[in-house]
Amino acid sequence: MIVYARFVPSRYFCWAPYHSQNHYEMDVTVNGRVLTAGEIQRRYRRPQKGINSRTIEDQKDIIAQYERTYGKNERAEVTLRYRVNGGAEQTWHWPQQK
Repeated sequence: MIVYARFVPSRYFCWAPYHSQNHYEMDVTVNGRVLTAGEIQRRYRRPQKGINSRTIEDQKDIIAQYERTYGKNERAEVTLRYRVNGGAEQTWHWPQQK
């Protein structure tokens, strides 16, 4: 698992999973209604914005897992904006574009 983890974005089994600082903020719309920061916190068990010291893939995986299971019928749209180690801002969306 350690060797596998070295070559994939999700680094759960890597020797240094806390190798980055990710400043992030997410906006979530469910069934056409914008969620508040508290509703986002309850939905994903993560604050609407903050710092994640794991790989940013951890945050994406949490959102995707929730939306594929518990939220699969709720038509959620998520925009996750983040900076890895102070770099350029990047954006990730759910559902993912094909």
